[in-house]
Amino acid sequence: MAPMASMAHQAPSTHSVAFLARRAATALAAVLVLGAAAAPAAYADSASPKKLPDGLYGSKDPQYDGVWRQSLALLAQDTVGVRPAASAVKWLAGQQCADGSFTAFRAEPGKPCDAKTRRDTNPTAAAVQALAALGGHGDAVKKAVSWLKSVQNDDGGWSSMAGSPSDANSTSVVIGALAAAGEKPQSVTSKKGGKTPYDGLLTFQLGCAEKGDGHGAFTFQLKGAAPNADATAAAATGARGKGFVVEPAGKGADTPVKPLSCKDGDKKAGADDPAQAAEAGDGYLVAQLEKNGQHLLSAMPGAEKQPDVGNTADAVVALAAGAHGAAAAKPLKWLEKNSADWAKQSGPAAYAQLVLVAHATGTDPRSFGGTDLVAALNATGPEPAAAAEKDSKDADESKDGGGLGLVWVIGIGLAIGAGIGFLLSSRKKSRL
Repeated sequence: MAPMASMAHQAPSTHSVAFLARRAATALAAVLVLGAAAAPAAYADSASPKKLPDGLYGSKDPQYDGVWRQSLALLAQDTVGVRPAASAVKWLAGQQCADGSFTAFRAEPGKPCDAKTRRDTNPTAAAVQALAALGGHGDAVKKAVSWLKSVQNDDGGWSSMAGSPSDANSTSVVIGALAAAGEKPQSVTSKKGGKTPYDGLLTFQLGCAEKGDGHGAFTFQLKGAAPNADATAAAATGARGKGFVVEPAGKGADTPVKPLSCKDGDKKAGADDPAQAAEAGDGYLVAQLEKNGQHLLSAMPGAEKQPDVGNTADAVVALAAGAHGAAAAKPLKWLEKNSADWAKQSGPAAYAQLVLVAHATGTDPRSFGGTDLVAALNATGPEPAAAAEKDSKDADESKDGGGLGLVWVIGIGLAIGAGIGFLLSSRKKSRL
């Protein structure tokens, strides 16, 4: 699901890293389209703060993912009945530009956004979902949704950067924002062509003409690119009109997954409607999960493939959104056994992601593989105003988590400099 277009969605793979990676991929695509030499300066609108702002979750540099990780943290807290600290909510709301948009991080929120401010659909859509859930921010949500509508592409979808080609991840996270704000995504049409977000999203799905095992998968952006597990998980959730928060289907709910049917001679481009597209995407995810031991894989270019906790979590949410209880149960069990160290290292966005996984599957987030995810998340930021239950000792073990470490920021620069070959290898995750 999920902000930027995802550059290094590698281990540790968090929603924050996904946000950075998607922005990098979109920036590179824009470079190719516009014929520019490079555009790394667009990644940050503010310098790294010398002191972390009051109310911010995470202990690491928020320059590239502040709004994204804050939104996920507040949304996850709200989902489990925790009332966030007023300072945390105030910080997020104060990041909004006058036109309704958000960027990754504004070190000086009192300074008006200008033409140089790198407005981004991903943190904007994430903030909409959080503020809508918390309530009391109707005007801010309305302005943000209005801005998102204003930068919708002619194909019905969205890119991280306004004016760039649409991508599956950005389109999916905006669909989630529209739904959270009470909009009907199918009624939000492009000014030219009248295309809906679902029209745009389905263009990224691979059909029966795809060689190999990519039937039903979604690509991130470039048509004809390789199947992308990250994009598929986001799109399978978005195609159902759902955002980060997926309500559990109920005890015992188990609808069989229906992969894309590819009979002899049937070379259709993909599914015919959003619901069918979501099912086909789930079918691809299940096949990949079973192939890899109930988790998805990722790898930095030139490195060996390794388990991707973040993408596996996204896949579980996608399966839960389709009421595929049995299919979700196996990778969920893998997450319970293997996500603790990843979350501790990655910080608030990772803890929030796992809380949302637990919510979607009806699992107790306060006893997730032996970890109290709620207490751990709460400990990465200001003390909540009110909590449903008392935090546990796990809280003390999570304080070192934050946003992005230096190694991942460096990775962003490397991805930009490597050009299109790097983009296709790291972003499209060939055959994951």
